[in-house]
Amino acid sequence: MEDSATPADPANSRYRRQIQFRNWGEAAQQRLRISRAVLIGCGALGTVIAEILVRAGIGTLRLVDRDLVQWDNLHRQSLFTERDARRQSPKAVVAARRLQRINHEVHLEPLVVDVTSENVEQVLAPCDLILDACDNFETRFLINETALDLGVAWVHGGCVGTAGQVYLFRPKGMPCFRCIVAESPAPGAIATCDTAGVIPSATHTIGALQANEALKWLSGQRSAVADSMLTIDLWENRWLSIDPRRIGAEGCATCRDGARPWRRGETSAGVAVLCGRDTVQLSPAGHPPADLLESLALRWQPAARVELTRYYVRLHLPQHTMTVFRDGRALIGGTSDPTTARTLWARWMGA
Repeated sequence: MEDSATPADPANSRYRRQIQFRNWGEAAQQRLRISRAVLIGCGALGTVIAEILVRAGIGTLRLVDRDLVQWDNLHRQSLFTERDARRQSPKAVVAARRLQRINHEVHLEPLVVDVTSENVEQVLAPCDLILDACDNFETRFLINETALDLGVAWVHGGCVGTAGQVYLFRPKGMPCFRCIVAESPAPGAIATCDTAGVIPSATHTIGALQANEALKWLSGQRSAVADSMLTIDLWENRWLSIDPRRIGAEGCATCRDGARPWRRGETSAGVAVLCGRDTVQLSPAGHPPADLLESLALRWQPAARVELTRYYVRLHLPQHTMTVFRDGRALIGGTSDPTTARTLWARWMGA
């Protein structure tokens, strides 16, 4: 049983190995101690990022996640246990509780919410840095636009299989995220951890690299922040640096012209709770590929039971079904909660 009382800790003894590092020192530690960061997503990347920042001595960390702990999270999401999965506890709450036991000095703010155009500014402000550990492109575009409006840097990270990428976007853009990814991928066009799998060594590596960039930024050592996007594939033993500033040299409609379609909610999937059916309908913007149903069936078949017809493809999950039509519209059965529907959409559709 853990002691309820926290033993006296001489000033900075917890951090002395960090302070001894020639590029750190007392000044960097103090800047980190008064900094505030917002972490969007408490999954595979988020749990790694959060633990590193909390152990390093960040001042305030807001933990934002809409999801509950599931059994298939446990192989890679390092703050959760079997007990959390049995109880299906909220990820943000469990993570905050566990992190507080690691470092009582850090102020932790768990938020169990779905980040949308309506609440994004409230969720992100005030802070010194935003950390992207989310599972969908819509939220990343929303973070990108809001970060530009707030004048806040953010660290992007993504990982599927054994490959991933990391980059810190600076507050003024050029490049911003939309310079590199011009539009949200069509439904089903992008592999996800649920469709392609993921190896925990990869998520831990990407999360650690994101935390490393965050420590540089928050400690005031911004000249050390990487100018290049780092892409890796641990299985193929490939590490590659790409300079996104060349891609975004002229800026895009977002960082050059001030377009904010995601903040205005113009690109969000339409959501409708179907009366009396325990079903949520999602109607995404954009035009899906002609072979949407066939490609989804092929991708889903290794993971779950799938029905494919001329008109729809249906995914059977333990507690839900997902029926996708040729126009991209989806019916999420087994729930009347839009947040749950969005979560399942992000996991299985990859958009």
